[in-house]
Amino acid sequence: MRYFKFKFVVLFFLLFSSYTYAQCAMCRASLESEGNKTKSEAVNDGIVYLMAIPYLLVGGIGYAIYRMKKK
Repeated sequence: MRYFKFKFVVLFFLLFSSYTYAQCAMCRASLESEGNKTKSEAVNDGIVYLMAIPYLLVGGIGYAIYRMKKK
């Protein structure tokens, strides 16, 4: 059962990950077409920042749960 859940989660993320790439590519393309390189770099940095925070939060919560289960 645990293996099935793992396969389901991996399949879910693989199927829906293409939408996230498309959105970032569209933002990047629209900003680079204007010719303002500083503004496009700032938006790209903002996208990476907004993407990293949820991963850090989930990782921290997962580590806390792991530590509680280990005791």
